[in-house]
Amino acid sequence: MIFKPHAYQQHCINKIIEVKKLGLFLDMGLGKTVTTLTAVKDLKYNRFAVCRVLVIAPKKVAEGTWTREAAKWDHTKMLRASPVLGSQTKRIRALNTPADLYIINRENIVWLVDYYRNSWPFDMVIVDESSSFKSHSAKRFKALASVSGRIDRLVELTGTPSPNGLADLWSQVFLLDAGERLGKKYTQFRERFFDPGRRGADGMIYDYRPKVGSEQSILERISDICISMKAEDYLQLPDVTYHEIPVELDLRSRKAYNDLERKMVLELPDEEDISVTSAAALSNKLLQLSNGALYDEDHNAHEIHGCKIEAFLELIESLQGKPALVFYNFQHDRERILLALSKSGLRVRELRKPVDEDDWNNRNIDVLLTHPASSAYGLNLQQGGNHVIWFGLTWNYELYTQANKRLHRQGQTEKVIIHHLVCTGTRDEDVMQALQRKDDVQSWVMESLKARIKKIKEGG
Repeated sequence: MIFKPHAYQQHCINKIIEVKKLGLFLDMGLGKTVTTLTAVKDLKYNRFAVCRVLVIAPKKVAEGTWTREAAKWDHTKMLRASPVLGSQTKRIRALNTPADLYIINRENIVWLVDYYRNSWPFDMVIVDESSSFKSHSAKRFKALASVSGRIDRLVELTGTPSPNGLADLWSQVFLLDAGERLGKKYTQFRERFFDPGRRGADGMIYDYRPKVGSEQSILERISDICISMKAEDYLQLPDVTYHEIPVELDLRSRKAYNDLERKMVLELPDEEDISVTSAAALSNKLLQLSNGALYDEDHNAHEIHGCKIEAFLELIESLQGKPALVFYNFQHDRERILLALSKSGLRVRELRKPVDEDDWNNRNIDVLLTHPASSAYGLNLQQGGNHVIWFGLTWNYELYTQANKRLHRQGQTEKVIIHHLVCTGTRDEDVMQALQRKDDVQSWVMESLKARIKKIKEGG
């Protein structure tokens, strides 16, 4: 695929090349990954300015997004990616594999710094979702800060650099400039820009509040090394951005999926004789398994894997409190999503009554969970948020478009971003292709299934 950057993307590419340590605070859906990869390719192969590039990302993003995004575009598919994931043995092997990009999950950054000690080899580091380094007391921040002097180029990517307020900025900016703009120590930063807030009876200070003018002063100080762009600021963007998030199955889950697919396919007649009913039954089972669970003959749900749930939680975290309308496909999806969010501290609600619609539009709900069949028509949810998440996909194009229109309709003041969690190498990918075709979805369901059946029966 040929990449034709928007004007704002080209501006960001130029800035990554021009500014050695840069905070790129770009809203989700604006193409942070391809923008950064384009700059990396230029820096390494056109300018010979970098040698080894490290990408630090949330686990599910590290597993799939960067590798697939590089392979997707004509100009970046020559970049070799080595995921530094899994057991320590696998990670060490990946680090010793020749590559352009080494991709590690943020939980392992402390291990990585300790592994290399004084021989840190990466001259460029990309921190995807840098807001996860916002805590100045966290081990991951301290580990990365300890080698920041050996990093020639650093790019921080996030849509929400300060989800809990201005105090979140200090550690992220410190990684860029070693304290030059906001202070060498967090306590200096706090004393300069904040006043004590609530106190306990014993005089203990519970929180701090920004001084008058602090926000403007902070933003002015960091403006030369940070670019902040919100989706609604860029009129050349479409009103709706479609965002696919690849979800990689682990080895056990991949085997379970392949075994089930093979078993069910071998029980079917030749692909020419397959009925719509049997095709639907097979697709239904495979979509269930892509999502992570299966119903047995008694309609009891059995969880097979948590890969998509894990990716979903990372996506919710990356929204940093921005409301999300979440569509699920099966009842076991709903149950597992609710369980996964039960300890998140977020305000989670199922869309059941008119009061739920009102509370969503009044921004009193963080995650609103619903099935597209029960909420695709008639509801006005555009005031409550601009992010849609499809946890489980549907073949029904009309249902899909009508469900998206709950947010993308008159009265919506922000650009709508529609996220799709897509398990790679599964029926999910066929559904996405069907939705992109828009017309004649039914025949595509049969065509894509017949292709899978033929491949399996031929031993593929």
